[in-house]
Parts: sequence; structure tokens; C-alpha cells
Amino acid sequence: MGKEIPQTQAILNCIDLSNPNIDHNVDLLKQSCTDSGFFYLINHGISQDFMDEVFAQSNTFFTLPLNEKMKLLRNDSHKGYTPVLDEILDPQNQLHGDYKEGYYIGVEDNDSLHHKPFYGPNQWPASDVLPGWRETMEEYQRRALEVGKALARIIALALGLDANFFDKPETLREPIAILRLLHYQDKVSDPSQGLYAAGAHTDYGLITLLATDDVQGLQICKNKDAKPQIWEDVTPLKGAFIVNLGDMLERWSNCTFKSTLHRVIGNGQERYSIAYFLEPGHDCLVECLPTCKSDENPPKFPPIYYRDYFSQRFKETHADLHVYSKQ
Repeated sequence: MGKEIPQTQAILNCIDLSNPNIDHNVDLLKQSCTDSGFFYLINHGISQDFMDEVFAQSNTFFTLPLNEKMKLLRNDSHKGYTPVLDEILDPQNQLHGDYKEGYYIGVEDNDSLHHKPFYGPNQWPASDVLPGWRETMEEYQRRALEVGKALARIIALALGLDANFFDKPETLREPIAILRLLHYQDKVSDPSQGLYAAGAHTDYGLITLLATDDVQGLQICKNKDAKPQIWEDVTPLKGAFIVNLGDMLERWSNCTFKSTLHRVIGNGQERYSIAYFLEPGHDCLVECLPTCKSDENPPKFPPIYYRDYFSQRFKETHADLHVYSKQ
């Protein structure tokens, strides 16, 4: 909770997914992933009209009375509602949990995946309470997954791999793909007092596609080891995804690409965002990519199954469900 220096404005690359010049996008992505770990993604194929509908449906859920939302409290498969203060992302510097509430939606389970963690059934508001809500979110899931797969092909090429490297059953054909609706409270953050809309953290998995409203709040720290840390504001860009890399891609690439520390600072305004986390599959063994190691640069991390890593990270950052049963 030490003193911070004034924030500066982050300058991020903008990658056009419709650009037929693949080499240009590969070069731009490689630069982004070795510098800030963040970039904008435009012309991704999801229309602004549909994005507006997804945000509108998200808002209608969060305006429900708390007792209605608590009926959909996240279950053992980690699907459903997360109340304000449920998540604490930076326990060393946070006084308590984040000033945000959320809603987790995963890939709708099938018989072959049902027994695996994070693949269980979703929870849905009753159709008479929020008509069309489930259909909108499922359609967004489908479209976001296609965007994520297209981006993963560029990432593979940027790492010197075959474009279809990540298109395997254990990675992106059966991914742990999680949509999370987020509503930040109209609170003013105060880092000196340990009060945050979302504490400083890195994301768990492969990539995150973030859609946000026009309220500023997201900040990134390119060098997490700097003393003091330098935080840069990320400006919302209408129609674009803000994309960042997760810890698993940093680990996979032997730190060639970076997973960057980020947080959300509240300014007294409500803020809505929609995060789509594209994670490797449950049975994916994450080990150093062949193009990212050498005799001079051996693997920095041992192999790990993604299910083990993800389960541990989730437990570290979310309140135990027994807390709510006691209440």
C-alpha cells in the first residue's frame, strides 16, 4: 500500500483481424506480446449492435434485487453469480475483496466432460425473469470462441509454430472457455488504503478478450518488479476488444511472451465490462514450446496439467462457498 507515482497513458498496438496481411499482424502481435502483453483487436467480426445487446442483457441481470441474484450463487462447477467482495486478487495489498460483482458462464457441458471440474452445468436466470438472456449469452460465447481461435492462430505463428498448433482437443477444441459479466460499484478506489475495484493480478490462462463500456478504470503495469510500480491507464476503444495474455501462455512460451499485471481503479462511476477467458482444456499438459527453448535458454517451468493449475489459482482468489451458506 505504498505511495504511487502519477499514472500515465498506455500506448497499445491495434491489430486488425480482417487484415489479409498475416505477416503484418504476426509482427504487430509479437511486438505487443513482448512489450506490454496488451493490445486492441478491431474488426473481429462481432457487430456493435450485438455487443450493445450483450451489455444491455448484462445490465438487466445486475439490476435484479440481491436476493434474486443470490439464488444463482456460483456452484461447485464455478458457474453463476459472484457477489461484491467475493474475489480478492491481491491479498497482500487489498483491505478486502474487489468492489465488483460478476457472473460466470462456461461452455455448456456434455456427457463426456460433465465429470471434470469447470465443465459442469451453467446456471441461468429464469426465462420469465430475464427473457432471451440465456440465448444472448450462449450466442456471444460461440462468437467469442471463434474470435479467440482466430487470434490463437496468429499467436502460434508469432511463436514460430504451425498456425493450427493450438487447435487440438486438449487445447482449443475442448477449452475451458469462460464468459464473465462484470459490474463495478460506484466507489472511488484508494490504493493507499488497499481499496480497489479489482486488485492487481495477472490472468490465469491463454488469452482474455475484454469488452468494456466507456468508463475508464483499467490500468496495466509493464514491470511488476519496479519500485515503485508504474501504472498506465488503458483507454476504452469503441468496438474493440482489449486483449491480454495469461500466465499459461507466458509459461508455455518460456517467458517469451508476457502476462502483464493489471487492475481496475474506480472513479466513483459504475462500470460494466465483459471478459472472455480462453483457457487450455482440462487435460492439456502445458510444457515449454519447442520454439521457445534452447541449450542457452532451457525451460524455466516444469510441465503441469492445466486442471491442476487452474483449480489452485481459482481457490486462491475466490471466497469459499461455505461463507455464504453460513450467512
